[in-house]
Amino acid sequence: MSNDRTYLAKLQDYYAQYRVLPSYATLSKLLGFTSKSSAAALVARLQRAGYLSSTPDKRLSPTRRFFERLIAQYPVRAGLPNPAGDGVDDALLLDGFLVEHPSETIMVRVKGDSMRDAGILEDDLVVVEKRHSASRGDIVVAIVDNQFTLKRLDQENGEYVLRSANPAYAPLRPQGQLEIIGVVVGLARKYK
Repeated sequence: MSNDRTYLAKLQDYYAQYRVLPSYATLSKLLGFTSKSSAAALVARLQRAGYLSSTPDKRLSPTRRFFERLIAQYPVRAGLPNPAGDGVDDALLLDGFLVEHPSETIMVRVKGDSMRDAGILEDDLVVVEKRHSASRGDIVVAIVDNQFTLKRLDQENGEYVLRSANPAYAPLRPQGQLEIIGVVVGLARKYK
C-alpha cells in the first residue's frame, strides 16, 4: 500500500483542485501509468480499502475515508523539543472530529479581536453547534439587543452577561433580549 498511498495523495490533490475525480485516461497520465488497466487495478485496490466508490452510472466517487487526514504517531511539544519521529498512527476526518451533529452545525467567520485571549482571532472560522441554551463559561454566538456577537457567557447578580476575551472591551449587559444562537465547539484557522 506504500505506492498506493502516494497515488492516493495525488488523487486527493487532483480532487482538491478540480472537485472531481479524473477519468481512467487522465488518472493514467497523472500517475505515469502506461495503461488504463494499471489505473483500473489501482482504483480497485482503493475501492477495497474504502477510499473510492462507484456511482450508479459507474463514475468514481470519493468516500468519507478519502477525506481522512493522517495523524502523526507522536505529538509535537509546544515547549521543549522532543525526539523526532515520522510515524503515522491514525487517520482523522476533520468533519467527524469537529462536527458532532451536522444538521445542527454552522461555520461562522470571526471579525474583530474581542476574543483573542481565548485563542479566537480575526478571520478564524468557529464551528458553532446551534442551540438556544448554553452554560456559564461557554463561548456563544448570540443576538444581544438585535446585534450578533461572539462572547463568553457569564452571570452577574443572576443576570446573563457576555464577556470578551480582550481587556479592551467591556462586558455586554443586555438592555433587552439575549438570544443564544449556538455554542462554539471548535475552530478552524488557515495560515497564509
